[in-house]
Amino acid sequence: MRRAAVVAGLALLPLATACGGDEDRAAGQAGPSRISAAPAAGVVAPARVEVIAELTGCKPEIRIEADELRQGVCHTPEVDYLITTFPEERYKQTWLDSAARYGGEYLVGSRWIVSAKEPEMPEEFRTRLGGTVQQLRGIGPVPSTS
Repeated sequence: MRRAAVVAGLALLPLATACGGDEDRAAGQAGPSRISAAPAAGVVAPARVEVIAELTGCKPEIRIEADELRQGVCHTPEVDYLITTFPEERYKQTWLDSAARYGGEYLVGSRWIVSAKEPEMPEEFRTRLGGTVQQLRGIGPVPSTS
């Protein structure tokens, strides 16, 4: 009986390992993944809102519990920010596509996004969480620099 369980587990191993790792390319991203590990996080696996919040020093207030995403808000003396996690990479990409109309900088990781109004926040949190800072352009006229 034990031997049959081991054989069945080994038979499923290739299926489990073949099902991940290329989500970025499936979402239209070319080239290698640019997600980086953060020393404080120690992992690059998808995380829960509460785990990300703890790494940034806050206790989140969960605002949205849905099948497509989970979102918490963090209030700190320095900055207020949103942490959004997704069960699948495709939901994260849909969220980013929708957010593109508003513009701004977002810290993007493996099935999570951290966003705030303060432009320095993404880079500051990147050292703790990993991920990449993505600049979304937005829709409408661009203010002149003159």
